[in-house]
Amino acid sequence: MKKDVLVSISGLQYEIDKEEAVEVISVGEYYNRNGKHYAIYEEILEDMDGLTNCTIKISDKQIDIIKRGASNVHMIFEENKKNTTYYQTPYGELQVGIYTTQIKVTEEEDKITADINYGLDINYSFISDCRIQLKISSKKQR
Repeated sequence: MKKDVLVSISGLQYEIDKEEAVEVISVGEYYNRNGKHYAIYEEILEDMDGLTNCTIKISDKQIDIIKRGASNVHMIFEENKKNTTYYQTPYGELQVGIYTTQIKVTEEEDKITADINYGLDINYSFISDCRIQLKISSKKQR
């Protein structure tokens, strides 16, 4: 895969009587170190000043999403495991629990796709079942 990539993160939260979809697409950089895939990109959050620097790390059995800047969090997704972290936002800090039920990573020549299914709780209260799809793909040459 080339160094210059497009990073797409799309997700769904399943709540009673509705599904909420979110998608972020950004330009970033990709590299592979010690058998782990990394994508680094910047995210601009609605209604907030400043940028958030983001890193996605994909290894055999774990996916990390790390955000630093306007908001701070290190989310760890490990199949059949619950991980707890603190999500720091300009409005305050939340304790977030992530129970990952399934991770599926597909590698192609110029694209890596990861599908993650997980349950989300905030401050020990279950919020919803969620799904994220991460796509890291080489930018097209013009």
